[in-house]
Amino acid sequence: MTAATTIPGKHALVTGGGSGVGRAIALTLAAAGIDVTICGRSEAELTKVAGENGRIHGIVADVTSEAAMAALYEMAEAARGPFNIVVANAGMAGSTPAHKTTLADWQRTLDVNLTGAFLTVRPALAGMAARKAGRIVFIASTAGLKGYPYVAPYVAAKHGVVGLMRALAAETAKSGVTVNAVCPGFVETDMLEESIQRIVEKTGRSAGEARASLVSTNPQGRFIQPQEIAEAVLWLCGDAAASITGQAISISGGETW
Repeated sequence: MTAATTIPGKHALVTGGGSGVGRAIALTLAAAGIDVTICGRSEAELTKVAGENGRIHGIVADVTSEAAMAALYEMAEAARGPFNIVVANAGMAGSTPAHKTTLADWQRTLDVNLTGAFLTVRPALAGMAARKAGRIVFIASTAGLKGYPYVAPYVAAKHGVVGLMRALAAETAKSGVTVNAVCPGFVETDMLEESIQRIVEKTGRSAGEARASLVSTNPQGRFIQPQEIAEAVLWLCGDAAASITGQAISISGGETW
């Protein structure tokens, strides 16, 4: 399935839709004829993405706030109908040895990546089950499938996202709802550049050396592009993927299986 394929009459939520992978997903779904609500904390970023396609609408919301996500659902669904597709993409990562990780850093990472994912999808579950149709896609990570050093909270959170996905897939299997996770390796986004900068600051290596160390984790010797993830999400939202549920799909050039 490509963005040239249309999926008419659908309404999608994409969290973290103002940049990076979320932006690519929102634009790809909109190009397929889907009305897309994006959310994030930066109104300027959301407005910019919404300006790229008239089917995209931005709402400022914090995925870690139960009240904020409830208000987002109420506002967006009143305007454009119930969500048929929910993509839990919002995330954040830091880098610190486990023994130096503060409880506040641990909690913030879990709040955004795991609790935020739960609060993103929970309001959609009952309605999707009642309509006997729906697509839920978590943007997890290869960090949900294996361990990486110096990012223990992120690895724990993303493993939790994969577990949440599997639990929801088991609950919804008979309802016509599918629940999956896309697990990218290192993706060429602003978040990646921030990771490279942290490596430079903490190790004294050059940016080129830091970049090479990260790209070496991919057997194909390259970074994943946001559009590759967006196309996988689009496919999971279509009829051709109706039997795909409970899957953690690695997009990593063979880093994980």
